[in-house]
Amino acid sequence: MKLDILFINDVHGYIAPHNELFYGKNGEYIAEAGGYARLHSKVEEIRMKNPNTLLFDGGDTFHGTKPIVDSKGEAMVPILNKMNFDAMTSHWDFAYGPEQHKTITDQLNYPNLACNIFKPNGELFSTPSKLFSMGGVTIGVIGVAALIVDKVMPPSFAGDLRFTDGLKEVPQHIDKLKKEGATVIILLSHNGMPQDTALLKQVEGIDICLSAHTHNRLYSPVKVKDAMLIQCGCHGSFIGRMTLDIEGGRIQSHWYELITIDDKIKENEAMKVLVDRILEGYKDIQNNIVGKTEQILHRYATINASLDELMHQGACFVTDTDICFSNGWRYGIPIDKGDITEDDLYNMAPMNPPVSVIELTGKEIKSMLEENLSRTFSCDPMKQMGGYAKRIFGLHLNIRIENPDGEKIQELLYKGNHIEMDKTYKVSFITVQGVPNKYGFNRQQTGFRLVEAIKRYLEAHPHFSPLKNKTYRLV
Repeated sequence: MKLDILFINDVHGYIAPHNELFYGKNGEYIAEAGGYARLHSKVEEIRMKNPNTLLFDGGDTFHGTKPIVDSKGEAMVPILNKMNFDAMTSHWDFAYGPEQHKTITDQLNYPNLACNIFKPNGELFSTPSKLFSMGGVTIGVIGVAALIVDKVMPPSFAGDLRFTDGLKEVPQHIDKLKKEGATVIILLSHNGMPQDTALLKQVEGIDICLSAHTHNRLYSPVKVKDAMLIQCGCHGSFIGRMTLDIEGGRIQSHWYELITIDDKIKENEAMKVLVDRILEGYKDIQNNIVGKTEQILHRYATINASLDELMHQGACFVTDTDICFSNGWRYGIPIDKGDITEDDLYNMAPMNPPVSVIELTGKEIKSMLEENLSRTFSCDPMKQMGGYAKRIFGLHLNIRIENPDGEKIQELLYKGNHIEMDKTYKVSFITVQGVPNKYGFNRQQTGFRLVEAIKRYLEAHPHFSPLKNKTYRLV
């Protein structure tokens, strides 16, 4: 029996075709990719050829663009139900709190799986696993939501829920599913490739790991002991297809491809109608040109990000500060050379958070950045928290990522001089992930929200070009 497993992850609310960053022999370039109308066409094409097909969503689905955030994720429901997924798991999908997460997922025609989310009374918050029968083969699927939801995300995301790394729970569900007849075990996880690899090294019995969160474009499966791990980029620009040849309840061979969802794939008209209906009220911001850029802007890098620099310049402009911090968000499509639209600004942070200011000592700044670098580059994958390294404007760091925790910063420079540990600096920041609550004093929200701040900056500086002196330097 041939079983097709289809997988997408980290779509982040990008329901229509959009800019995507690619890498060619001459460097980075932008091409159009993605969109659920094309995804639907490709999935149905495969299903027509092989009815023994399962389709999974790795999460980060109900958040990431203004239309989806405005609806608190619910605008996605008709689209996802038409896709007819078999299961999904979660991360940013908790952005509106546990109650709204349940409201959304209860409307889906498939389960949201997570064996590692617990209520205060110890009960599971979500269905942990599910059995599927295909061509006489029983497949068990176990969900693992992002372990970081209650650790580094805003407190409202998790509420009183507790998220574990799954190391204890996954083996229990493998045993349960096998007792119920499963001969193939799939792990559907939003912990990230480093974490999933660590789990696979410690847990026996997983055949396939569908990994999300870290936005890796894997063009072939990664073998970890007896398991095969795949991950499929982000924003719905790619779909992974793994074909398994199963005989006697065992996988005899496999074939895999990472499919780019480009304009060679015809859009499904019925799905396009659903997508267009959601986007209808957002044409004004899509057409409103607010500036221009002389180079590609993106945040597809672990350390320096030109897209976030534009965001920071806006925050500094309206607060009269020259240092700014924000989280190392992975989501958000690139902006190509040329026009910058108001919609592009919302894609940077679709919740359009207020711009805040705070006073930090040099010692606090260094401590905060060392903590972030230790989390980002921890040798223990289960201690890696969040996305990319914290985004910074106005400071320069010479770092050695191989150094021990707390000692990764060789030099921390402000205006070309070493930052003074006992001096106080007024800085701007974007969301509590930019500057956690335990740092600083005189924390205040300004009267400006982020999109307005960037628009004001671009009114004064309509042609944006990132600084050549990058924030982080690896030395």
